[in-house]
This record gives sequence, C-alpha cells and structure tokens, in this order.
Amino acid sequence: MKKMKAFLIGIFTVCGATAMKAQDVYLSVPENNIFNRIEFTSVPTRVMTNANRTGWDYTFFGFTPVAPTFTSVSGPNFTQPSSSFTLPGSTLLWQLESMGGQPPATGYSGSIPGFQSFNTSAVKWFEPAGSIYFAGGFNRGNINFTFKIPAAQFAANAYRAGNYTMDITQNYNDFVPRNFKTILVIPQSVRWLTSSLTKYLEISSLNDYRITGTRVLSLDNAELAQTVDLNVWAKAAANIQFTSSKGVPGTRNIGTLKLGSNGSALTTKALSVDFQNFSAANLSVVAGNRNSFLPELYVSAEDFKNFFFEAGTYTFELNFNARSTDNSINSLQNTAVQLKVLPLSEITIPGSGRNVNFNFNTASQYNEGQSQMIPNQIVLSNNESFELYVKSDENYFKKGGLQTNINSNILQIGIDGSSVNVPLSKTPQKILFNGTPVLDRGLNVRYTIPSAGAQSLVGKENTTYSINVYYSFTAI
Repeated sequence: MKKMKAFLIGIFTVCGATAMKAQDVYLSVPENNIFNRIEFTSVPTRVMTNANRTGWDYTFFGFTPVAPTFTSVSGPNFTQPSSSFTLPGSTLLWQLESMGGQPPATGYSGSIPGFQSFNTSAVKWFEPAGSIYFAGGFNRGNINFTFKIPAAQFAANAYRAGNYTMDITQNYNDFVPRNFKTILVIPQSVRWLTSSLTKYLEISSLNDYRITGTRVLSLDNAELAQTVDLNVWAKAAANIQFTSSKGVPGTRNIGTLKLGSNGSALTTKALSVDFQNFSAANLSVVAGNRNSFLPELYVSAEDFKNFFFEAGTYTFELNFNARSTDNSINSLQNTAVQLKVLPLSEITIPGSGRNVNFNFNTASQYNEGQSQMIPNQIVLSNNESFELYVKSDENYFKKGGLQTNINSNILQIGIDGSSVNVPLSKTPQKILFNGTPVLDRGLNVRYTIPSAGAQSLVGKENTTYSINVYYSFTAI
C-alpha cells in the first residue's frame, strides 16, 4: 500500500506540471494604426489566470501585502528572434483591467497604477493597501490587462513586419503562467498614402522649348507606408495619346520620356509598357514607417521640341507598383498624366531689319523698279498649322505724318521661295500658306516696287515717304 500511495503522488505531481504550461500574450497591431500613427488600444486581454486564491501574499512578518509585479528577463527591448530588429520596451504600455471580472479591492490607499511599460526591474501592476487590515482581496478567474501603443511611438520607431518578443516573469506562484512572452505582431503591408488620379501639367511659353538642357516635369510627391523593405516599379500603360488643338488624334512614343526622382530614391531610365524596377536601392523601413519621394519625368530638349511642341493635349497612364523585396506583397497606384500645350505663336523682327529703304536716284530705278530681299527679317514661332498675312496701317504712304496720294499697293511683299507677291493694303493678304508648327524659323522677306509703281513716282516731291507694315498669324 505504501508503494501505491507513492505511485499516486507521482501521478499528481506530473499533472500539476502540465497545468503550469506558459500561455503567451499575442498583440496584433493593425497596419492602420502604424501607418496613420493612431494610438493602438487593445481589448481587455487575459495575461494570467487565478483559480485558487482571493488575497495577496504578505511579507515575512505577515503585516505588509506584497505587490504583484512584472519583470522583463530578456532585456529592455522587444526583439525579433530571427533578426537584429528591436523595439524599445517603452513602445508598449499596459494597465490592469480586472481580476475575475472586477478590479481588485483598493481598500485604504490601494490603487491600480496608470499605464506603464515593462522593465528589467520589477514593475508593480497593482498597489495593495500598505497594511493587512486594509489590503482587501480579489476575485478568482482571468487576470486581464489593457495594452496600448501611443501615437508618438508609431512616429518614433520603425515597425518591421514580424513578431517582437519580450520574456516576462511575475512574482505570484498561484497566478498562471508564472513566465510568459509578450509578443507584438506586426503585419506585412505596403500602402500608398498619396494618390493622384490625374497630374495636370501645362506649357504656356515658347521659352520652354528654347531650353538647351533636359526638360524636367515634376509629378506629385509620392508617400509610401510600409512594414517591409520594398522597391518601386513603374511602367506606362500605353504610348502617349495626342489630341491636337484642332481635335486631330495621334500618338507619341512613350520611350521619349524617362522616369526618375528629385533625389536619390529612383534611378533614371526610359519608360516602357513593361514594369521595371526604378529603385536606386531598396526602400527600407524607417522610423515612422513612411518613405516619400518626388517622381519626375525627363525629356531631352531635342525630343521635347520635336514631339511635344504641337498645341494640344498629351496623355498617358503611369503605373506605379510598390513591391516587397521578396515580391510577396505589393501595392499599385495609377496616375493619369496630362500635358497640355497651349496654342503659342510669336513674330519677331530683329532691330536691324525694321527699316526697308528704297532710294530713287536714277532713271533706270524709275523705269525698271526695285526689289530687295531682307534675310531673316521675320523670325516666327507657331505650334499650330498657320498662315502668314501682311497688311499696312493705311492705304497711302505718308509724308511727315500726313497722308499723300501715293497708294500703298505700289509695294509688293512676298516670302523667299514663294512666287506669291501681294500688293500692300489695309486688308490682310496671305503670303505664306499651310505653315506647319515651327520654332524660331527665320524668313527672308522680298519687297518689290515694280516698274509701274516706280514710274508713278515720277514727278513726286523729293522727300521721304513711309508706311508701316504688319505681319500676323491665322491658325488653320
């Protein structure tokens, strides 16, 4: 019988050890709190259970209650076992919520401490009254705590995906478990915080096409939230679609545009219809869990002038894809880029070409007339198809500001390379037909007073006669 008794006691001992198995505390932190830096507060969470007792331990002499405590036995930080990443112990705060469904009795000056963090020194999670006479008790059952991560902690630390662990011990034998792990679970996630469905760019000056260096078109600032290291991939959905100011459709090669960034985040390379990795290096998780960069489009001065000069609208869709470095998760963002080139035109006459002088000194000049070609007298720019017109301010030449009877139509004007010569009048006359978009084109202008007009000047007073000549565009 004694052996049987000893055998039974052995069985009871083994069962008791099984009941003491540790139960870890898992706290899953939502990505929304991390990315938006919103305070995280858990629901009441069971940390321990108490099946047996309703009163506190007391000191050796039995008069002073022993406060229950937590102590970190793994160090001051939460750590990822598979890496060197850590979070400070201060990132997680906790406070007793209930024991057996109710707060423990506070008695005379007993209290539940406010939110505090784990430490390598013992931290009290309840403060019983200082005397046995007032200490009170508590209910059996679950011992629940409320946990929180303040918003400032999300801004101050880098929360990488994975489990962060801290080993905790507590000082009451009857509370189960005696030792446990507190584990912060950070999800794998990537999210665009900025989303621009349309980026509108406008060109309103011809000087933009006179720049000799690379043309830079800045897009909207891009901000990514992440708990994993990632790369930024990009492509264009199709070639550039063009609609002229007159409604005529067309296309441009997307390869004329390069994508990069203001700074070192993206490497610069030509866009294509296939995704390419544009990250100069992995975008690592940083404090605050956000990375930002300013995407830019680049086009050479020559390509900008050749392919983006014509007035109208150039559109294409730019597709960004933020991918984790192991390609397990990703987040897409699409931006429709619209480049609007306004109708632009300009006529300039260099100072050296502002005066055209005809001198009549000989009989042959009166009999045969005269003609002059002024090289590059007009420099014109127009990003639409156009026609060029000429007219005078009056139908007669003036002498000393007064009108004479010399008709303006004795002077004929044309463009070098064209057989058209039009008599000058107040009514605009077309001298260039079906002009195509052009930048800073110099025109040689031909001025002619034919023999009939020259002969009409015979007998006129020897003096200076003048008239103003105006050039203008009409879009077609």
